[in-house]
Amino acid sequence: MSIVLDDSTNSPSLSNDLLIAVCTYQESQNIQAMLTGLRRVFPDASLLVVDDNSPDGTADLVREAQQTDRRIELIVRRDKRGLGSAIVDAMKYAVAQGYRFFVNLDADQSHDPAQLPDLVRVARAEPEVAVVIGSRYVPGGKIVGWPIRRRLMSKLVNRFATGFLKLPVKDCSGSMRCYRTSALDALDLNSLQCTGYAVLEELLVKLHRDGRRMVEVPITFTERELGHSKLTFKEALRSVRFMLRLALTLRRNPNVP
Repeated sequence: MSIVLDDSTNSPSLSNDLLIAVCTYQESQNIQAMLTGLRRVFPDASLLVVDDNSPDGTADLVREAQQTDRRIELIVRRDKRGLGSAIVDAMKYAVAQGYRFFVNLDADQSHDPAQLPDLVRVARAEPEVAVVIGSRYVPGGKIVGWPIRRRLMSKLVNRFATGFLKLPVKDCSGSMRCYRTSALDALDLNSLQCTGYAVLEELLVKLHRDGRRMVEVPITFTERELGHSKLTFKEALRSVRFMLRLALTLRRNPNVP
């Protein structure tokens, strides 16, 4: 794993058992507000930023925040390797450092940190649950600011995932989640193949096939106001192709973990 860890990175002994991660590329307009919002809601949790060497100075802003908050951790990767691999690197870090719970959410403020306690409470209260998903598609969940085309594309992706990947949840592509790290450790994170957005579905497939329980908690997703979405049409096609290959693999080899 080609990463650079800042010397100021902390161990969980300074924190509680929760690590909250945001993965960034060119999020200088959002990262400070996101870190402030997370710290307001979780004053004792460790915060982790995984940055793909953003040329806009995102990592420098995180280092600046570290000067007044010792529980902010930073991993700077040497090149842009994709959201999926960034999430997996953050998960590996959480497992290696002994955190009990790992939370991931978008860095662009589409996910309101104030909604995270609902997910964490469920994860703590139900030890048999491997992942709590912040869901846009269960009763009480909603999306604000998306055009019809984006809504339709998201609905189709989730219908495909529930139908062909046999996932027992309604929101398979949302990234606001709280995982139990023991369940992640049991998965063999090195076996994950997708480096892009479809890693979110791949993770659920592996957890489901491992017999793990997953639950959904309603959230409101709000379209970003600052910066630009990294989900290009090309990336969306790559994700669909990966899920198609995954569905075919599952059909041909139903016993493959």
